[in-house]
Amino acid sequence: MATKKPAANDTTEVIEPGRVKRLIVQNFRSIGIHPVTIDLNDIVVLVGPNNVGKSSILKAYETIMQDGSKAAELFKEDFPNEKYGNDSTPTIIELHTIATKFPPSSKWVSIEEGENVIKERWIWKEPGAPKREGWDAILNTWSDSFPWGPANVAKPKRPQIHWVRSFDSPNTQAEKINKLITEMISEKAMNLPDEDGATREDGSPKTQFEVLLEKVQSFQRRAFDLAKTDVKLIEKKLTDLVANVFARHVVEFSLHPPVDKDLKPFSNGSDLTLGYEDGYKSPLKNQGSGAQRTVLWSVLKILSEQSIKTADRPKVLLIDEPELCLHPSAIRDACRVLYDLAKKAGWQIIVTTHSPVFIDLGQDNTTVIRVERSTIGEVYGTTLYRPQEAKLSDDDKQNLQLLNIYDPYVAEFFFGGRVIVVEGDTEYSAFRYVMSETAAGHITGISPVFFENIHVVRARGKATVASLCKILNHFGTKYSVLHDTDEPEITLKSGKTQKNSAWTQNQKILEVVMQAPDPTKIRLLASKINFEHAFLETEVTKDNPYNAVKTLKQNKQSLIGVVNLLSALTDHLAPIPEGAVDAKNLKEEDIKVAA
Repeated sequence: MATKKPAANDTTEVIEPGRVKRLIVQNFRSIGIHPVTIDLNDIVVLVGPNNVGKSSILKAYETIMQDGSKAAELFKEDFPNEKYGNDSTPTIIELHTIATKFPPSSKWVSIEEGENVIKERWIWKEPGAPKREGWDAILNTWSDSFPWGPANVAKPKRPQIHWVRSFDSPNTQAEKINKLITEMISEKAMNLPDEDGATREDGSPKTQFEVLLEKVQSFQRRAFDLAKTDVKLIEKKLTDLVANVFARHVVEFSLHPPVDKDLKPFSNGSDLTLGYEDGYKSPLKNQGSGAQRTVLWSVLKILSEQSIKTADRPKVLLIDEPELCLHPSAIRDACRVLYDLAKKAGWQIIVTTHSPVFIDLGQDNTTVIRVERSTIGEVYGTTLYRPQEAKLSDDDKQNLQLLNIYDPYVAEFFFGGRVIVVEGDTEYSAFRYVMSETAAGHITGISPVFFENIHVVRARGKATVASLCKILNHFGTKYSVLHDTDEPEITLKSGKTQKNSAWTQNQKILEVVMQAPDPTKIRLLASKINFEHAFLETEVTKDNPYNAVKTLKQNKQSLIGVVNLLSALTDHLAPIPEGAVDAKNLKEEDIKVAA
């Protein structure tokens, strides 16, 4: 819906609410004195161990969105270690919203990256209601006043939230699903064109709802003007009466100006029922968790397919562990639904998850944030991945999209641990076998925990190795890479030789690795010719992963070589075994000797 111009006698500027840009949380529940900053994209995926504050971030956002009601009040349990008061750090939740139109005064508008940003914060020094402040962009300081006015006026200016918790009660879950369906139908009804053909100033047709709302607002203004006269008379009579008892006292009655009425095309009380086609159908609140979650995802899918974008009230979906109660294939479907909801329907989505399926590396609209707790117990958030900053090319995106389809668990490395990128399934299977045997204590000379917390990531192709390295560079952390050298030239059936395209990929991978913040943290190794040739002493052309594990079980020499290779990728100071070469200094003569 387009922005409506206020009437001539209305000095309040109408604002189109915008999207959320940033959320900052300090001293709230499990989050301590060090603020956690969440920069929002279309899709924000919060990952990390249990009990580190992921759900606290969602709760913080919900709390400020209910400002002005009891739900925005904090209890002593909401303060870390239940400490509050003059000697303690207050709880502060800060929200930055992008506004497409200026609020009543330009002093509330900060220009960031070409966008109009409105900053607000809520402060609790003790249990109870918060104090709200606005950022004065002219004075560069927080002000006791705030943009948009009182809480009930300001709330509609911010995006609307829907929060699906991990363990919502059946009644709560059903209510949320019913609300989503009702809103979806209502939004379509509210876009019905006006029957009399009313138009806006730009000539575009008005909706019937706009015309009705304008009539209601006109009535509100007239009623307010009339009421002001009545209020003055009542104030004078009350003052005269009270002054007989309390000398020099006056009575004033504060009458607030009108706000938009909550007009709804349908009444509350709608409900979903579920049951066999020819049998009894019971309310959704009486169904099991699996059925409720299935219906929820079905509703979200319909929302994404309808692609209804409402400019008047953007929406934010907060969802805790969307993988709960879902079949593995349904989890992949749920991931697609969320990304479609952001791309087609314009929702912003914040997800907490323990499933790598919900991280789609090929998407442009995803931010991955790992929430962790330090050794002294402080919670902090680290932005791990933003596609814009990773500078992925179109080829990179295509590689990652294909990899994501083939292996939806490839993003497991976002969840922590040491990362080793390998080119193919054979290396992956061999390393996983070595890690399993080591953990079981079956390999002598190595501690059972030496390969603990290592993620071996399959690129499933040499070109994709470089794409994954770009993402890992974005982390600025230590990782390792193993790929095949391949041969510099290949011989055609005609007997002629030509440059091997797989050999040229070596240089591309090296260039990406050297672009890392600190290339010395990265160990880049290559198997001479290929992994099978270098470490399995044979060219495996069929059932490579199976035969690789079979070879390691039967050939002790091969097993030792692979153990040493994995050790060198794990410990960057360990020697490089025979059969591998430092790919940062790869030369054609090294391969000719190997061949």
